[in-house]
Amino acid sequence: MSTSVRSFAKINIGLRIGPAREDGFHELRTIYQTVALADVVRVDVGRGVGIEIVCKDRRVPDDEGNTCWRVADKVLRSLKTRGKIRITIEKKLPVQGGLGAASSNAVATMIALEKELKKALPAEERLRIAAEVGSDVPLFLIGGTVLGTGRGEQVFAMEDLPSWHCVIATPEIGVSTPAAFADWDKLPVAKLTPRNGQDKMSVFSRSVYEWLSGSNYSPTGVPGGWDRAEALLLDLVRTGIENDFESVVFPKYPAIREAKRALERSGAKFVSLSGSGSAVYGLFSDQEMASKAAGKLSDNGVSAFATMTLPRERYWKEMMGATKIG
Repeated sequence: MSTSVRSFAKINIGLRIGPAREDGFHELRTIYQTVALADVVRVDVGRGVGIEIVCKDRRVPDDEGNTCWRVADKVLRSLKTRGKIRITIEKKLPVQGGLGAASSNAVATMIALEKELKKALPAEERLRIAAEVGSDVPLFLIGGTVLGTGRGEQVFAMEDLPSWHCVIATPEIGVSTPAAFADWDKLPVAKLTPRNGQDKMSVFSRSVYEWLSGSNYSPTGVPGGWDRAEALLLDLVRTGIENDFESVVFPKYPAIREAKRALERSGAKFVSLSGSGSAVYGLFSDQEMASKAAGKLSDNGVSAFATMTLPRERYWKEMMGATKIG
């Protein structure tokens, strides 16, 4: 037997980049939102020692450079146990796509490994390990709608946003996040003092507050919720919440900018780059429009998927719905 866990993607609803910190990272503010596109991660534990990564996609590292490898190593050390760990990754999410695939794979590995070992880490230890492995790894220990601060690793569960129809376009381009940060640092806007940087972070926080309060927002499942969901999308545009990475990624990769324009022309209520890209997503209030938009992009040679945003309860239910396989 082995344990298999669905490894869902995320999008960023707004991403504000602050000044570089003393540790070399940048201060960030973002809203993470999980979506119903997923890889599958399978973990086997046998006799012996060592960690093996198996994936048909050659772009996925099979050594210590893999987030799954690093998480498995840290989990074994924390639980003071050993074993021969085999991690198989069935890839559907893009590599370097801005959808958090590697980070999500890492959390799926952690959860599957705990089940295989029949030992559970304390919640705070899970978060510590996740933050050490990568900035956006901890969000996948929460799921749904999550506020990210610090370098993105400080995560806070928000009241779940409504479940929207979502089209994710993934141009065949790999965007390096460190390179995108380096390009950002060359821009005049990046030359912020600590005080101005904090002011910039505060503007994002105020914009988020204005957005969420402007539509008399109520959670999914409340009568009339879909009308409110559509109003919330309109307010998202009105408040001007954006992803700072667009200013450096779009000039360098015009095909990604064109994917955003194609989604806008298809009637998406809100369109944005996710993370540092290359994935671009559009939020729709109508399933038929979303399906047509995905089909049109695919017909024009851009991989695109119509899906839904994934609230927290469904995130955990569907992640764990395929845990045991023969």
